[in-house]
Amino acid sequence: MHTLTGVIERITYHNEENGYTVAKLTAERGGGLVTIVGNMLGVSVGESVQLRGVWANHPKFGRQFKVEDFKTVLPATVAGIEKYLGSGLIKGVGPVTAKRIVRRFGADTLRVIDEEPDRLKEALGVGKKRVAMIKTAWQEQRQIKEVMIFLQSHGVSTSLAVKIYKQYGDGAVGVLKTDPYRLQRDIYGIGFLTADKIAQAMGIPHDSPERVAAGVAYVLGQQSDDGHVYTPRPDLLNEAAPLLGVEKPLVEDAIARLQKDDRVKVEPVVYEVQPSGERLGEVQAVYLTPFYYGEIGVAGRLRRLHEARLAYGSTRLPAFIQFDWEPAFAALHRQTGIELAPKQRQAVQTALTNPVTVLTGGPGTGKTTTLRSIIRLLRAAGNRFALAAPTGRAAKRMAEATGHKAKTVHRLLEVSPSEGFSFKRDADNPLDIDMLIVDEASMLDLLLTNHLLKAIPPGAHLLLVGDVDQLPSVGAGNVLRDVIDSGEVAVVQLDTIFRQAADSYIITNAHRINQGQMPLFPKDARDFFLFKIEDVDRCADMVVDLVQNRIPGRFGTPTTEIQVLSPMHRGVIGVGMLNQRLQQTLNPASDRKPQRIVGGRTFRVGDRIMQTRNNYDLDVFNGDMGVVTGIDPIMHTLTASIDGRAVIYDWLNLDELTHAWAVSVHKSQGSEYRAVVIPFHTTHYMMLQRNLLYTAVTRAQELVVIVGTQRALGIAVRNDKVAERHSALAERLRG
Repeated sequence: MHTLTGVIERITYHNEENGYTVAKLTAERGGGLVTIVGNMLGVSVGESVQLRGVWANHPKFGRQFKVEDFKTVLPATVAGIEKYLGSGLIKGVGPVTAKRIVRRFGADTLRVIDEEPDRLKEALGVGKKRVAMIKTAWQEQRQIKEVMIFLQSHGVSTSLAVKIYKQYGDGAVGVLKTDPYRLQRDIYGIGFLTADKIAQAMGIPHDSPERVAAGVAYVLGQQSDDGHVYTPRPDLLNEAAPLLGVEKPLVEDAIARLQKDDRVKVEPVVYEVQPSGERLGEVQAVYLTPFYYGEIGVAGRLRRLHEARLAYGSTRLPAFIQFDWEPAFAALHRQTGIELAPKQRQAVQTALTNPVTVLTGGPGTGKTTTLRSIIRLLRAAGNRFALAAPTGRAAKRMAEATGHKAKTVHRLLEVSPSEGFSFKRDADNPLDIDMLIVDEASMLDLLLTNHLLKAIPPGAHLLLVGDVDQLPSVGAGNVLRDVIDSGEVAVVQLDTIFRQAADSYIITNAHRINQGQMPLFPKDARDFFLFKIEDVDRCADMVVDLVQNRIPGRFGTPTTEIQVLSPMHRGVIGVGMLNQRLQQTLNPASDRKPQRIVGGRTFRVGDRIMQTRNNYDLDVFNGDMGVVTGIDPIMHTLTASIDGRAVIYDWLNLDELTHAWAVSVHKSQGSEYRAVVIPFHTTHYMMLQRNLLYTAVTRAQELVVIVGTQRALGIAVRNDKVAERHSALAERLRG
């Protein structure tokens, strides 16, 4: 074993899950620049470290120092202190500020920051605000390191330290020691398994009531992540008991405990209904409380909207009750030059005369033309309306297609972070409209739908527009399908493909796929192609080549308008690996591009990124996509352009971002791209479903390129089984 002391010059690679690091070290006593590798938890550029380890020769990278253990030592020289402070480790301090501080305090600098931070004002150019920022950042660094050490001592990923500190502040270690199961309730991204690992290390018995209750809540949360609104009690018992290593009676006790704490609701629901309407049986359904009230709320509010006109004769669109439709349709024809098909006319009449209507249909069937006609008649009658969609991209497309402003549902409801992330628009402060039109309604999950319905005033009309054959919402529930299946609201399905749409193989093949037929790949196709490749590594190579060279070269489509859509996250042609390959190819590292490493991912200026959760403070939402435009290593911020708006992330929030060179088909819902590249291979066997392939294909405006095997396409086309989601919304709507 040898001892090596020096200063960390740069970090080449760092995995926050296990602390494995590859870095360059300037060794003391003239040792020059040395490559060091090993588990170096929380080490930062500019830090002085003392390492113990062995020298080794790597066949590819040459001589390295393999670190067995290390400790951070404060730099002893004035030059070392200046480099340490100016490395970007402390928010608010860059090379210039570090030079000023060290020039004033010399070798005493770190003691002053630690014990007398207010004296920093004595350094020229360091003002009151900057001093406050440095004090806070210095304390945060110390506390985060303390959390890291605690987690490491209990065998838990240290990448969670920042999240835990962000949630609990200086009391973080206290929470970890006294109630580790709080983590799964309070912190996004930390589940029961992580909390349980800490709890077990703390000696909490595996059959303790707190542990079993936390485990049951975890299983219910996993079920909702999979789209289920409730979990049948037998399924919950069968899944929770083996996971926790306890007998089923203890799980029953935990359900009762969670009921008492109002964290779950248990209710019998119908699980099978014959076409005749006969009910074959009931099951005890266990709901997480928000989903229970969400389901009751959606059913009740839709029924009240539907029944309001029948009961009270009240409608905010009275002009259309006794309306002469033929002259109106003739006028629309004169104004637009478009003759509405019979089903489109039916949709217009139904939407304007029924309180709740669903308009559904595949691509090219005229949903947009129908919407434009409805809007023209509303404007002619002087009625107020609002247009909304679940995502920013879908809202933007809706606005472009209709010529009228459209908002995301969150922005329409005026989310209020200062009031506990509630919505300003609700039953007490409804929207000032006569009709609400929601596009891409297949993406609406149960909880968001409940909030939306609260804000619709009595007598107003609701039109849900969507393609029911696409994948269901990412969040729990299957609202659009349940509403249709209930048979309680008016539904118009457009099924005629118009001539201009029939010329597109994208639309032709989308409908073929939806009908269980293989897509066509004729030689004269200009917008739909298949590259048959069996080997997954060659598939990945082809995906990169298509995005980088082939599509821009042949079609002139810029790489920024080409989106890779993969069925799965894992594997060589999964989202994760493809993002790494595409980033290396399209946005490689450069001394001119600032970057930030977070949890094994490197974000750099020019990267395409996606928001992975709702952040009401920043006004960005799950699925929003953008581009990194700036990284400030001094102020610890990353700036991204999202929907044309600059959003500034503190580095503590970067765990909410992921790369978006490639995204999952699920995450692409509501978006359209000029060209899509779809790796589709039998290695994705678990996800080869008809509605997934259909959704992927319908994301493209001009070009679809599939890379993979015809066998995988055949499996998907034949597999029309829509994953069952446990939901009682349709049953509740039936009363």
